[in-house]
Amino acid sequence: MNTTTRRLASIVMAMFLALLVSTTWIQYFSADKLNSDPRNARSLYAQFGTDRGPIVVGGDAVADSVPADDEWNYQRTYSDGPLYAPLTGFYSLVSGTSGVEQAENDFLAGSADALWVDRLQNLLTGADPQGSSVELTIDPAAQQAAWDALGDQRGAVVALEPSTGKVLAMVSKPTFDPNDLATHNTKKANDAYVELLNDDDDPLISRATNQIYPPGSTFKLVTAAAALESGDYDENTVIDAPVTYTLPGTTTDLPNYGGEACSPTGEQSLADALRISCNTAFAKLGVDLGADALADQAAAFGFGQSYDVPFATATSVFPDPDSLSPDQVAQSAIGQYDDRVTPLQVAMVSAAIANDGEVMQPFSVGAIRDPELEVVSQTRESALGRAISTDTASQLTDMMVGVVESGSGTSAQISGVTVAGKTGTAQTVPDVPPHAWFTGFAPADDPQVAVAVFVEQGGSMGSEATGGRVAAPIAKAVIEAVLNG
Repeated sequence: MNTTTRRLASIVMAMFLALLVSTTWIQYFSADKLNSDPRNARSLYAQFGTDRGPIVVGGDAVADSVPADDEWNYQRTYSDGPLYAPLTGFYSLVSGTSGVEQAENDFLAGSADALWVDRLQNLLTGADPQGSSVELTIDPAAQQAAWDALGDQRGAVVALEPSTGKVLAMVSKPTFDPNDLATHNTKKANDAYVELLNDDDDPLISRATNQIYPPGSTFKLVTAAAALESGDYDENTVIDAPVTYTLPGTTTDLPNYGGEACSPTGEQSLADALRISCNTAFAKLGVDLGADALADQAAAFGFGQSYDVPFATATSVFPDPDSLSPDQVAQSAIGQYDDRVTPLQVAMVSAAIANDGEVMQPFSVGAIRDPELEVVSQTRESALGRAISTDTASQLTDMMVGVVESGSGTSAQISGVTVAGKTGTAQTVPDVPPHAWFTGFAPADDPQVAVAVFVEQGGSMGSEATGGRVAAPIAKAVIEAVLNG
């Protein structure tokens, strides 16, 4: 072979080698990137052409895929779409995924690593792939009760099983219909998405888990817990409860609700202060305890953490204690100033008290089953830590029972059931109605459900709203639905 031929052969071999390397790189190393490229129509057809698994509540599919007479093969549908939207989220050609649809996408699409045996069988038999079913922990009766009781008011309801952290109900209003985003008519889906994005009420954002609000007097549970945990107080300890309390370092007087006196003597027990939700008593108590004690107790209940339920939640906040002046500590102790919480976090505080002081990881996915209905994943309850001692939990329970039996939360009373609770009325800005809160659990001696109710800007009662008048009856309806189930 002459020199020219050898050179030509070398060039041809180098070109074949380059082609081999390039093809291997594209087909193997770049495969995931190319498949996920939104411009890859084949990826979209493969994704939406799969029989996606259902999302199940109480044995019934609340999200399902049905055969479609179009190029996509399957249409995602949602029964009771608005009712379950804060949980299911949406699955859309135009706007992607959210909620459980996003968090459990690999199982719903049948592509999770745990399903490799099913994928291998499909490859060998030529069968079409199928997604797994995701079973939620939701109690359908409690979910419906929360929806009905909240009515047309803006707000949220969260119910938990205290001993496990199971989410029994999660409602947010205003909400949206995922069917509007799941349509294969891309113009209609896009128009619906843009309209939702531009809606001032933010219906795409769950008020139950992904918005934070001032907790108002529900935070007094945290302040009371900090006092009891200090060892310097018990439920019968007498504390100052003046008609007004001058915020330290200022000339500003903090009044009680309606300008009323909490006690004719200017003093009362810690239990009575919680029972009638005395602002002045808890503001001074917070200053006496100090910002660090309040911050530590809030953190013990879960403030400062985001939770995967399975989608990530917003983080509840107690201000940096080093940044607080004494007057700000007083306001923070009664759930004002820069305290911010999700309704889920408020429900977790009540659930921890109901669970002898232990905080449980909240979760809404109970089990995942493959197409043959074999369980491939099951959520086990998990403790996040101890917020308070069992003795503190017992005392707080007694104090919360007093709130419902003869205090600010009597609207949550249920015949034959002892309910423990705490009301909250959170001021926001001047001339804007306050938010109304209620949180609690029942039965007090054998807790089966803990609940938090948030009604934005007073709901139907506007500036006349209080947590006891607006939110407590909603909590009562949810508790009854769980206990009667």
